Parts: sequence; structure tokens; C-alpha cells
Amino acid sequence: MNITSYTARTPQLVQALEALGQRADNHQAASVLFDELCGINLLVAKKFTNDRTAEGIHEAFHLTVGCISLAISQADIADTGEAKLSFLLQHGAEYVFQMGFRHMKELSALPYTAYVSDFDNAPFVQQRNLKAIFMEICSADPASSWSGDAVFKNELVDRQRNQQIIDCGKWLRKHNAAGVVRDSEMDANATITVAVLFALYGDGRIVARTAQRELENLITHIRDAKPDVDVSWNRFLKKIPPEYQPLLRERMEQLRDTIVKKLYGKTKAKTLLTILQDQYIGSEQDIDYA
Repeated sequence: MNITSYTARTPQLVQALEALGQRADNHQAASVLFDELCGINLLVAKKFTNDRTAEGIHEAFHLTVGCISLAISQADIADTGEAKLSFLLQHGAEYVFQMGFRHMKELSALPYTAYVSDFDNAPFVQQRNLKAIFMEICSADPASSWSGDAVFKNELVDRQRNQQIIDCGKWLRKHNAAGVVRDSEMDANATITVAVLFALYGDGRIVARTAQRELENLITHIRDAKPDVDVSWNRFLKKIPPEYQPLLRERMEQLRDTIVKKLYGKTKAKTLLTILQDQYIGSEQDIDYA
């Protein structure tokens, strides 16, 4: 999980409650919030921790604080305690908690890796993943600093990128020159790498899956014909939807000075095959012969 720099501070819910404490006539609002928070805390304990133990109730309290704080952090409001309090009172703690939990569900639904598996679609796996990320991000001690909102933002960016990589991989498989690749599992990063490397043929074909013999033929063709790298890649990119082109260009630049240089160089073909299979293509190669 990539965490950028941020300033740690108390949870947004705590900031809102501190602002409430500064109001002269706060008894009724405080009473309503207290009742709502108690109800939410019990619900969280029943579903995620343990409502029969003090430890479970305490852990649920931290999750309640964090989930509401996450919702407030994602709202389009001023970064002041008073603005956060007004938002909380306007919508009610229960609804704000639901907003925060909805953010967690949306985040959990995005892929944490660019590898696709049928196992990921199993309901119990999805529930397990939701619970894990909810407890990781939303656990907030009201007496300590909290960075769950920063972690959420960075994790969202990472997962959205994974989704884009997967979408690109699926598109490449659908338009594979030899026919649609229907394998239910996919290493999308490897699929993209296969397509970028085989684009070096220079004929504009889209190749989303390979085999050892095809890799050998690619190496032979590159060393015999020495096709122009940029011309070949540009011809390939003309067949790609605009939304995937930046991702493919980025991968091209990553490969240009690494494996592509070896393909055009003097590295032994057998060594190249091992490098390609172990470091770049992996499961996106069919085992066709020994």
C-alpha cells in the first residue's frame, strides 16, 4: 500500500465533537449524537467484532469513529471543526456512517492486484476482503492521530489503476489475433507485456497470449529483421482504444531499456526465454512442448 506524505491529526468525528463542545446550547444535539453513536457501535460490534466482550465493543467503537471520520473527510466541506459538525448534524450520524461504509464497499470492490481469478468472485472472499480493509482503514482511536483518510485515498488510486490494467488486459484478450482468449484467470500485467513485446513484429497484430515456440519465433524475427521499435509500437497503438494507450506507452518505456534491449542484443536465446518466462510473461504462456 503506497502512502504519500500527510499530516496526521485526530479523527474528523473528534474534531466535530470538539466543535460541538464549544457551542453554548449543545445538550440536545449531544444527546441525539450519543444515542446514534451507541446504536452504530452495537451494530458494528455484532457484525464485525464481538458484541459480547468489552474488547469487541471497544474495537467496534474505534471502527465507528473511523468510518464516520472517513465519510466526513470525503465530503465537499471546509476543513474546520464547525463545518464537520454541521455536516454531521445535518445528515445524522447513522447516515454519515453509511456513507463511510459505502466508500469502503466501493473500495473493496476494486481489485487490490491486477491478477484476475474466479476465486475473487466468491461471496465469502468478497465479504472477507471487505471486513479486512474496513478494519484496517477505519480503526481510529479518538485519543490518537489517525491517517485512515490518507490511506483510503492512496489505496483508491492504486486499485483504480489495477482496474484499468485489468480492463486493458481483457480488451487485448478479446482482440487477440489468434482468437479470443477465454481463460478465466489472467495476469493482466503479463498480458499487457505480451502484447507490447509481440507488437515488435511491426505488423500491427494484437497478441495477448503466447507459447514457447511463438517466443522463439519472436526472438528470431527481431534478430533477423531488426524492426524499428517505435515504428512497430506506433503501428500497434493505432489499433488500441485511446483510454488504454497511455498505459501501454508507459509499459513500452519500462520494457525499452530492459528486456527489449536484450531482445535486440546478444543475449543467448535460451537465456532470453528463461528471463521472459520467469520475469515477464509467467502464466500468460501456454505450455506447448518441452
